[in-house]
Amino acid sequence: MQLVNLSGTDLLTLIAGSAALLLWGARMTRTGMIRAFGRGIGEALSKGTNNRFKACLVGLIAASVLQSSTAVSVLLASFASSSAISTSAGLAILLGADVGSALVAHLLSLKIHQFWPGLFFLGYVLHAAFSERNPMVKQAGRICMGLGLVFLSLSTLASTAAVFQDSNLIQVILIALANEPAIAFIVAAALTWIAHSSLAVLLLLVVIANTGLLENNFLSFYLVLGVNAGAGLPALVLGLFEKPPARRILVGNFIIRSVTAIIASVTLVYWSGYFSVLDVDPGQKLIILHVAFNVFLAMVFLWLTNPLSWQLRKIIPDANNDVDPNAARHLDPSTKSIPSLALSAASRETLRMVGVVEEMLSQAIEMLTTNNSELRQSTAMLDDKVDRLYRDIKFFLTDLTQRELQESESARALEILSFTINLEHAGDIIVRSLLGTIKKKTQNSENFSKKGFKELMDAYKHVGESIHFASKVFMEKEISDAHDLLHRKETFRNLELESIENHLSRLANRDPGAIATTAYHTDILQDLKRINSLFISCAYPLLEDAGRLHPSRLKKM
Repeated sequence: MQLVNLSGTDLLTLIAGSAALLLWGARMTRTGMIRAFGRGIGEALSKGTNNRFKACLVGLIAASVLQSSTAVSVLLASFASSSAISTSAGLAILLGADVGSALVAHLLSLKIHQFWPGLFFLGYVLHAAFSERNPMVKQAGRICMGLGLVFLSLSTLASTAAVFQDSNLIQVILIALANEPAIAFIVAAALTWIAHSSLAVLLLLVVIANTGLLENNFLSFYLVLGVNAGAGLPALVLGLFEKPPARRILVGNFIIRSVTAIIASVTLVYWSGYFSVLDVDPGQKLIILHVAFNVFLAMVFLWLTNPLSWQLRKIIPDANNDVDPNAARHLDPSTKSIPSLALSAASRETLRMVGVVEEMLSQAIEMLTTNNSELRQSTAMLDDKVDRLYRDIKFFLTDLTQRELQESESARALEILSFTINLEHAGDIIVRSLLGTIKKKTQNSENFSKKGFKELMDAYKHVGESIHFASKVFMEKEISDAHDLLHRKETFRNLELESIENHLSRLANRDPGAIATTAYHTDILQDLKRINSLFISCAYPLLEDAGRLHPSRLKKM
């Protein structure tokens, strides 16, 4: 296809399509990086905050791997919302991330676009051959194909933009922008916000500059500064509803970038000569300016993160403690872009459910022991918390499973959801059955025999141990622990049978306490048995995957 024979409309369509391909390729590469290294990067972000220089380095490396400072900002916001990262450390990380993103732009701007066919081929082979065998290599294939799309789009843009050199319309537009630097600055910032990628917009400017369309250095510099001002906007908009600690970091980063970019634009005439005289391609001048701008930000503001964080705390104070105490704390929507982090957050929230159910059971037994009927209401309120946590986790995981997940991630999501269903059911048993039995016993002022009461306390102790054991299996996923946990079901069955036999023996001996509480004794044992089984159920998926379960307990006839 001869580009010179295309109409203006066709050329504009081709440029729009190539720009979209550039954005999609950058996103595909970033997705592969996140799936391959996201968990490690997330842990590095949360731990690399001992000092501002280390935090800056962590941010630089993270953005270099993810090829996006916006992706680092979104990840950082999730940790900051849970108070895992201070404002000062968060600002240092983002200063480093901006430098890392600029270095990636420099790398991609090199004249290596002709390698896109090889990247496509290698990416397809890796993705197809290791789709089921090695998730890491599969993501390496995704990364290669994403880079191939970026290089292909840049090649197409370069060929298309060259045709516009003789376009009167384009010349008029560029002259108008050159005469209105503020508009040029705003247009570049707006494009960066819309594209959610300063990298993609900058590479587009590099391609256009290399064709000679941006001969006016002032105009090209205004556009680069506009890109840098708009680079903080995507993360800021995405984090508008984050908690104050996260918003402080995102707002601070945006203020640093935008204010410095505006000052640089106003003083452009005083420093632009240092870049104009560089003996490099026009596009490389823009890349050098972009890198220099971000290095300057890091060198200056890295020393000012503490006073900036103090000022940001005054601008964005901590919220009032009017948050629903029953709501989930760790289910940050921004972590869904990294399934491993999202699943880790859901697991932490599930452990909160375990703790609430355990507290409900403890209060029920205390009510049984002390005949304190006021505990019934507080236990019912805890059940409301269990229901709320279950709902939040369910919707969070349901939304997560709509995304592209690896097989192991889908399986883990199902495990978490299944366990939370059992926890919610355990809470219902405590409120609707166990508390009802205890209430009747309390209202009738009837007391267990000493031996009968001890047997119930032994059963409760066994269930409490099962709860702790189940939590360990749920988080650590050790086969031996799951095997031991499953044996506790049989142990409780033996304990129950022994208690029933002893109870029947006491009835036969006309024990007054056994006669008065016979219905309560068996009902409480049954409820504890059901709760015990619900917790033990978290061992089944692990043992089934390991091939340690029989298809059925029934013997073949």
